[in-house]
Amino acid sequence: MTKLRVGVMRGGLGSEYHVSLRTGANVISALSGDSKYEVHDILISNMGEWHIDGRPTTPAKLAQHIDVVFNALHGEFGEDGKVQKILENFNIPYTGSTSLASAIGMNKDLAKKYFSAVGIKVPQGLVVARGEEVNEVLARVGAEIRAPYVVKPLAGGSSVGLSLANNEKELVLAIEKALAYSEKALIEEYVRGREVTLGVVDSSGGYGSYSTPPLEILLPEGQLFDYDQKYKNLSHPVGPARMTDVERRTLEEAALRAHIHLGARHYARYDFILTEEGPCLLEVNTLPGLTDTSLLPKSLALHGLSLPEFVDYVLTLALRKK
Repeated sequence: MTKLRVGVMRGGLGSEYHVSLRTGANVISALSGDSKYEVHDILISNMGEWHIDGRPTTPAKLAQHIDVVFNALHGEFGEDGKVQKILENFNIPYTGSTSLASAIGMNKDLAKKYFSAVGIKVPQGLVVARGEEVNEVLARVGAEIRAPYVVKPLAGGSSVGLSLANNEKELVLAIEKALAYSEKALIEEYVRGREVTLGVVDSSGGYGSYSTPPLEILLPEGQLFDYDQKYKNLSHPVGPARMTDVERRTLEEAALRAHIHLGARHYARYDFILTEEGPCLLEVNTLPGLTDTSLLPKSLALHGLSLPEFVDYVLTLALRKK
């Protein structure tokens, strides 16, 4: 029997390089136990150099060695539509959302506009850019948003560069931190409530999608689920979400609506704050991490789905070009 040649793409250009390495390693491990796959390690270095199984290569040569790509990149270049466009140009099937949906989802402000357009509540916020005068930024923020503020890079994931600012002095430092990772930063109101996250996975028949069991981030109010909490805190303050049936249905409906309107494909993760007025969508992650501490695998486990089963399923979606 001819094996399916799967290239697991990992590494990348941005600040999530090491998280991507871990996601890719888990995917490679999950596939290596399945006899129908021939697994190849596609590493993109921080300098943009492409390798396959340790040998230099180019995107144009990939199609000679693989049948499909499992995209395990995160953030810049891997999740913003750029590598997707390259793979599309060479007609190489790949997992995850298309170039357009990826680009929209990566721009947190643009994605919020998409979600708000279909009636999904999102945090109030504004965008600032490198080089803007500090006093003008503070005046703009003061006119539109009340403290405390959540500040994050406009494009990025894994909560890199995320900060909570309680006053103007902290806000200036938070903006500087976010702009170290992105040319623009998003300043948002701090939405009080319970933080929950859930995945949306496309159905195998090509019609509709389903949501995975929601998880709740069990942190004290005023503490953010940042990069350190996600990848360095060994206690992992996450558990099954506590909610009523009505809350669950409302949350799942919002996630599915966001997924469809964005045009996301195969799988994605949606982060919400559950408020007294209902769910407020913080952001989408079109290529969520699949590391040992990542949220989506924990949600899939509650659904009874192991990582090897999930990876195998997503590859079938990519090959059907659904």
